[in-house]
Amino acid sequence: MKGILTLITLSAALSGAAGATTYPLTITDDLGRKVTLKAEPKRIVSVLPSTTETVCALGLCDRLVGVDDYSDFPQQATKLPKVGGLYNPNIEAMVALKPDVVLVSQYGKLAEPLTQAGVTVIAVNPETYDEVFTKTALLGKILNREAQARALVGKIKGDIARVEILTKNAVRKPTAYFEIDPTPYSIGPNSFMGVLLTKAGARNIIPASMGDFPKVDPEFIVKANPQLILGVDAKTAGARPGWSGISALKTGKVRDIPAELNTMLGRPGPRLGQALMGLAKLIHPELFK
Repeated sequence: MKGILTLITLSAALSGAAGATTYPLTITDDLGRKVTLKAEPKRIVSVLPSTTETVCALGLCDRLVGVDDYSDFPQQATKLPKVGGLYNPNIEAMVALKPDVVLVSQYGKLAEPLTQAGVTVIAVNPETYDEVFTKTALLGKILNREAQARALVGKIKGDIARVEILTKNAVRKPTAYFEIDPTPYSIGPNSFMGVLLTKAGARNIIPASMGDFPKVDPEFIVKANPQLILGVDAKTAGARPGWSGISALKTGKVRDIPAELNTMLGRPGPRLGQALMGLAKLIHPELFK
C-alpha cells in the first residue's frame, strides 16, 4: 500500500494544483439525486468496503471517521468506529460522528434517513468494470483528489494489463461457471467480476441477457456443462442433483476461492489487479510456473 501511495503522490505532484476541485460542488449520484458539497469533506464515513479501500488509496485514510462492519483493508480501517452495514446501519452512530459526507451504495435505503438528519449523503458504487474507473475518478473529484484518482486508475489498469499479457497466451480457455452464492447466484459477463473472469482466461457460461449478478437455475448450469467451476468446493457441487455429470466434476476442475482472494474479487476497488492475478493463477496455473 505504501508503494501505491508513493506512486500516486508523485504523479499527483507532477499534475500540479490545476485540477483542484472547486466547491460548492454539485454532482448526480447513483440514486439520481443532485447532491451539493459546500466544502472539501474532512470527515468521511464509508459504508462500503470497496469505497473505504479507494478513499485510503487516494491517501485520505486519516479523514475516515467511521466505516461499515466489513471494511477490513487497509489495516488502518479496522481501527475505526463501526457504523453497521447497508442493511443493518447504525444511523445514530453515523450522525454522532458529525461527518461532512457519508458514502453509501444505491442499495440499503440509507440516503433518506441520513438526509433527514441533516447529513450529506452520496451514493457511489461501481457495478460494471468501466465504472470502477469512472467512480474512482468521481470520488477523486468529490474529495478534491482528482490527480491522485487519475494516478490510481492508471495503476489499476497497469496491474490488470500485466496479467492479461500472460492469459492471452493461454492455449485453452475453459468454459466456466463462477458461483458467488449457493442460492445459486453467479456473475454476468458485463459485471466487473465477469470482466475479470474473461481477462483471467475463461469463457463465462452466463449470457449478458441474464444480467450482472443473476440468480441461476441449477438446470441451466447442468445443461451448459462448464469445464471449470469456481466458488464452490467439489464435494458440495458433486452432491447437487445432476451435477456429478458436469465436465468440471468429471475432470477435477472445481475450485473453491480462498477467503482473501474471494474478498478482493468482490470489491470493485484499487486491488482489482491483485484479484485478477489470483483468479488467473486458479484458472491457468501453468502460466505462472
